[in-house]
Amino acid sequence: VANRGKNGSCYDVFRNRVIFPIIDLRGGVIAFGGRRLNDNDNPKYVNTGENIVYKKGRNLYALNFAKSTQQQELLLTEGYMDVVAIYQGGFDNAVAGLGTAFTSEQARLLAGHTQTVVLCYDSDEAGQRATQKAARLLDDVGVKARILSISGAKDPDEFIKKFGKEAFLQELYNGQDC
Repeated sequence: VANRGKNGSCYDVFRNRVIFPIIDLRGGVIAFGGRRLNDNDNPKYVNTGENIVYKKGRNLYALNFAKSTQQQELLLTEGYMDVVAIYQGGFDNAVAGLGTAFTSEQARLLAGHTQTVVLCYDSDEAGQRATQKAARLLDDVGVKARILSISGAKDPDEFIKKFGKEAFLQELYNGQDC
């Protein structure tokens, strides 16, 4: 994706970023997300703009993979890196929102694939507010929500890197019902 700079030249919107393809349930790439490689580059994430095919609030990152899991529940995270870390940890049931607050459309989408969602949001105040909102939206569509409460890390990505997949699995078992 290219944009025009102030001087009229073109530049790559996703330059110096790790690219995450966003794939729909049929397996087609519908958008891209890019995370900065350098902490000095802003913003932290750049995403494909919404268009006829791609609406952030109506899709979930990695649902195309998670829909095939043998697990009884799906794990809902805040971001791409959490999903990647969870998959690297040996789990195949994680999804993430797409740079926007969790929506009722996303809740309905999850309801079509599971009866239980474990909310694996960040441990900061914003993450906890988002957890409560997501729990309400899931309840509205008849999906049971459990809350992953991790300590010693800000998110699943950091937790798995620090403590390992076995510790993460134990935290999943200890999740609180909403």
